[in-house]
Amino acid sequence: MLRRNAFRLPRHPASVGLARRRVREHLADWGHGPRDPALEDAVLLVSELATNVVRHGPLLEREFEVAVTALADGSCLIEVSDEGQVEPRLRLVREWDETGRGLHLVENLAAAWGVWSRGRHGKTVWVLILANAGP
Repeated sequence: MLRRNAFRLPRHPASVGLARRRVREHLADWGHGPRDPALEDAVLLVSELATNVVRHGPLLEREFEVAVTALADGSCLIEVSDEGQVEPRLRLVREWDETGRGLHLVENLAAAWGVWSRGRHGKTVWVLILANAGP
């Protein structure tokens, strides 16, 4: 069974915590336990993607959308959409750099990730977290 929930949040730093909480609640409602590695990875990764929108999204954009889909096998898909046209990319991060590590977390925790263009309406960054993720 496929279960999906999408919600819009204001482009504000406080929305990052709200995105984490809403994703955690939805996945818990759909059977993911509190120590489920897939749930923990999903919460961390939605935090990274929402932070990217808040920090780097278009200045005039007021909201962004988060969607979480629980797949039948226990895996989940997280999508964060905004009006921006610039696709996120991995960058070289040095030891003393204070930012720039978010997509490296995505790269290491997600089974797959990418960007879907929404044409003139921006983009969706998505991550797939497998049910057997984690240690």
